[in-house]
Amino acid sequence: MAAESSEPKSRYRQYLEMVTGPIEDKKRYRQFKARTEQLPANYHTAIEALQRYMQYFAPGDADSLLAMLEDLADLFEQSAADGIPIREVVGEDPVEFAEAFLRNYPAGHWIGRERERLSNAIDRATGDKP
Repeated sequence: MAAESSEPKSRYRQYLEMVTGPIEDKKRYRQFKARTEQLPANYHTAIEALQRYMQYFAPGDADSLLAMLEDLADLFEQSAADGIPIREVVGEDPVEFAEAFLRNYPAGHWIGRERERLSNAIDRATGDKP
């Protein structure tokens, strides 16, 4: 009987992961969110804003995105523990900080794929590439 009950779960899990993505990725994201909830309120507000901005330009694959978010959490946890003010972490221009941080995670950026797709389409349209 135990073998029968594990088979539907396995199929269900396969189907669920096909639709929603790997369960391990969701666990990692929930762990990231739990870590950020533990930060002092001002650090939490700052990391939430950075996460929101970065996710527009972040790597397209889940593993790279999660690695980026975990590194961001590490940075803010360490800064909070050391008493480093947020402005010293992000500098005077938070957008430049976010852009510089994102440059460390180039793999999987959707914008890079779209740029390549556009270039290839124009090359084909102009006859530069078959």
